[in-house]
Amino acid sequence: MLKKLPPLEKVYEAWSALADGRVRKTAAGYEIDSSDRGKTYTVVPDGNVYAATDSATYWQGYPGYPVLAVWMLEGILPYHRELAAGLQGVPWKQLNDKHKRNYAAAAEEAFTGLAPETVGEMKKAAADIMALLPQLDVSVKRGKK
Repeated sequence: MLKKLPPLEKVYEAWSALADGRVRKTAAGYEIDSSDRGKTYTVVPDGNVYAATDSATYWQGYPGYPVLAVWMLEGILPYHRELAAGLQGVPWKQLNDKHKRNYAAAAEEAFTGLAPETVGEMKKAAADIMALLPQLDVSVKRGKK
């Protein structure tokens, strides 16, 4: 059971990580590169507990986008490949810095150029994923940096 839920916009970041091919399976778990590829995070599953080194999971205690991406790969959460393709190449680090961690504003900028219908589908799918999170029999903890 999750103690804290992530901001909805972390779903979009997870989609981008998958669409960009920044998630790799390793012997111990997974490696996920940041959007600017300046950092690599690890996610290590141990049963239904996922240890992760990304800042959101490590410091805030909610599943960050690397964990969400892994759960999508593992089929714990749905992955909407066609919607994720619209967020391929989004520079999330740059947008989040620009908007001073206002994730909603960063996402709105990431949606620039997308058809309003597509953005609506993305928002609906992300909200559906967020509604699933409290029902999951999984938890997160700090990984070893």
